[in-house]
Amino acid sequence: MRIALFADIHGKLLLPFKLVELYQRETGKTVDLILQCGDMGVFPDIENLDKATLKHASRDRDELGFYDDFMQVEPEVKTMLDKLDLHMICVRGNHEDHDFLDAQEQAHAPATRFPIDVYKRVWVCRTGCAQEFEAGTEKLTFAGIGRIGDRKGRSEKRFLQDYERAELKKLIRSKTDLDILITHDKDTTGDPGYGMEEIRTVLDELIIHYHFYGHTGKPCSNELDANGITRTIKIKELEFDEKGALPEGCMLVLEKNGPGDFTLDVVPHALLKRVMKFNWRTF
Repeated sequence: MRIALFADIHGKLLLPFKLVELYQRETGKTVDLILQCGDMGVFPDIENLDKATLKHASRDRDELGFYDDFMQVEPEVKTMLDKLDLHMICVRGNHEDHDFLDAQEQAHAPATRFPIDVYKRVWVCRTGCAQEFEAGTEKLTFAGIGRIGDRKGRSEKRFLQDYERAELKKLIRSKTDLDILITHDKDTTGDPGYGMEEIRTVLDELIIHYHFYGHTGKPCSNELDANGITRTIKIKELEFDEKGALPEGCMLVLEKNGPGDFTLDVVPHALLKRVMKFNWRTF
């Protein structure tokens, strides 16, 4: 089983699928699932853009990719997605239309994940709910923690909500072992004034092989967590630089070979550099 991992796509929901298509074509290796660490840039109504997205969208139409490509059937997009035939499962970030996501989550309750697009290829997992994905004889166990933490007691929807804290407490009590934890925010290690305390608690209380996150703007990194068990991986944001190129560390591939047996690869920059700002929709 192979899982491609991305973070902070900011409206470019089609790009991870195109990168997986390129990866499969160039390597001959099949990817079974995409996991994405928040800031999807899901705004089905452009009147509801947050300030940051509105600012970026005024200069870059890619920020509106969910509205352009995933709210109504686009024949070319549907053909590509049907041929690729895989799902992208995400957590919420802080730059999303949370009213829309709340409505979708409630409509699909008590499901642990729910589709948000017209093709039913993009799914969001509910915070704190253990998930399973099967491919062949392999099974992946994972959970997600969406949104960001807060130290000022704010209740805006970009911050972790009380009902999600309750779900995380249930997950901890279940003592469920996880292959993967995906989050948008980081934990509080190294900076108690930044990050999400609840992520730190989950990492301390459960056995988790890998934790992937985005959000911070820092380079890709791979470190042993303070718990001495989990590999904590910062994924570089999927953003084109000033030259129109993708950064190294923005696409990872995790292969599960058996229970507790994993191989993690950073997709080489030699492959990524073929995908540029000016050609990513047509390469």
